[in-house]
Amino acid sequence: MTRTGDPGLFGPGSVTWQMHGDPMMWVAGIRALYLQALHPRAVRAVMENSDFRRDAWGRLRRTANFVGTTTYGTTEAAERAGARVRRIHRMLTATDPETGERYRIDDPELLLWVHCAEIDSYLHVLRRSGFPLTDAQADRYVAEHRVSARLVGLDPDGVPGSRADLAAYFTAVRPHLAAGADARAVDDFLLRPPTHPLLVPAREVLWRRVAHLAYAALPPYAHELYGRPAPAPAVVTRRLRATGTALRCVPARLRWQLPPKHILRAVARLGPEARPAPYKAARGPAILDQGLSRGPDRARDTTPGRSAGQP
Repeated sequence: MTRTGDPGLFGPGSVTWQMHGDPMMWVAGIRALYLQALHPRAVRAVMENSDFRRDAWGRLRRTANFVGTTTYGTTEAAERAGARVRRIHRMLTATDPETGERYRIDDPELLLWVHCAEIDSYLHVLRRSGFPLTDAQADRYVAEHRVSARLVGLDPDGVPGSRADLAAYFTAVRPHLAAGADARAVDDFLLRPPTHPLLVPAREVLWRRVAHLAYAALPPYAHELYGRPAPAPAVVTRRLRATGTALRCVPARLRWQLPPKHILRAVARLGPEARPAPYKAARGPAILDQGLSRGPDRARDTTPGRSAGQP
């Protein structure tokens, strides 16, 4: 039965709708945290204004909830979530770790770095783990997220709209990246997040595997900055594909039962045909894409491990 309802900012016709229902998004999110921590001002803003050390899991859940709301929620819910983020950011400042200068954390330079690190990580991990996307569909995904960039306060016209744009951005920003004390604190935290004593064995067996995999999926320059080696790219790709295959064997309906159930609510609102699935990303361009820059419809890039952040 077909239902009518608000499709939200992206809608079932978008690449984003299909990708963000994939379980490898969790690994991609951790990769994004590793990458984001390499910008000294961005990570200092987190250190001074976040309670991630005391409420690590709460922070991760809130981030996942924001992504889920902006992807699968109604237009009103997504706009409200974006307004809340902008309102919080407007009130916060941080201190430059080198110069002592106070700066606003809603500085467009910082917002752009966080945005690009996230989008590159989501796209890189999912494609490398076997999520089927052509180059043209990958470009559509990047272009679609000019919308999410607007939600956090960026001018969409100044945000990368293709993989080539993302690659150019990372090339320009790379000289400004460093693994200082704050980045190393994030690294230590991601390897050993605080947890209940009874859950420490599970953390060592499960979480550390995920964290190591996310770290290994970073571009080589990030490994050099952190000073920790990673397996050969072909090995990392095999591990990502094996992990993706295993996680995708869990029935989607079961995975979607996990709170806060954004996908189930979207399907209830729009009808069963709105269920996200990888094969649906290959359908025609979404209405949202009209007017956004997209790359040529080239054959799928099969270079192992390649992403905008990794030429």
